[in-house]
Amino acid sequence: MNVLLVYTHPNHQSLSYAFLQKVIQGSRDNPRITEIEVLDLYEEGFDPVLVFNENKRRRDMHADPRLEKHRQQLLRADLIVFVYPIWWGRPPAMLLGYIDQMFAAGFAYRDRGGLFPEGLLKGKSVVCISTMKGPARYPLLWLHDAHKVLMRKALFRFVGIKKVKFFEFGSMESPKGRHEKKLERVYRHFQSLAR
Repeated sequence: MNVLLVYTHPNHQSLSYAFLQKVIQGSRDNPRITEIEVLDLYEEGFDPVLVFNENKRRRDMHADPRLEKHRQQLLRADLIVFVYPIWWGRPPAMLLGYIDQMFAAGFAYRDRGGLFPEGLLKGKSVVCISTMKGPARYPLLWLHDAHKVLMRKALFRFVGIKKVKFFEFGSMESPKGRHEKKLERVYRHFQSLAR
């Protein structure tokens, strides 16, 4: 199994980075995982800004040569892991800019003229690991799970990815946030993960 880790946090001293390290450690300790590739969007200086004009059209985004390396990463991956904080009830703008550009028509899906497109990333699975300051139940009770609905239905299902797992950890700025227990849970998941 090939794993692509998309990390989105500007601080390598953050709890998100600690979760990234646990994903890497668990994946290395899993004999079923043969390749681990890390894409650190901030460290790489990924440009999340969409630009469309007379020379650059949205319908051509799937062939943008600047993004070819990232398209190949997604194609190689059997499992795509996103590690990010929840800010204002949603993933960071950097990650949303990556999604806007990478999950483009002609690469991630193809319009068929009906209500739903043909997902071109079928067979892949996704794990989303997110942290937030607020309580764990806040997204469900106050936001009707908007973050999960956005990621699962509006994005992954749209491009053909049906297997999606969430680790959504709340109260992470509290000393009672049980960080070590949650980090160990993520490690164990990846260490024992089978396709």
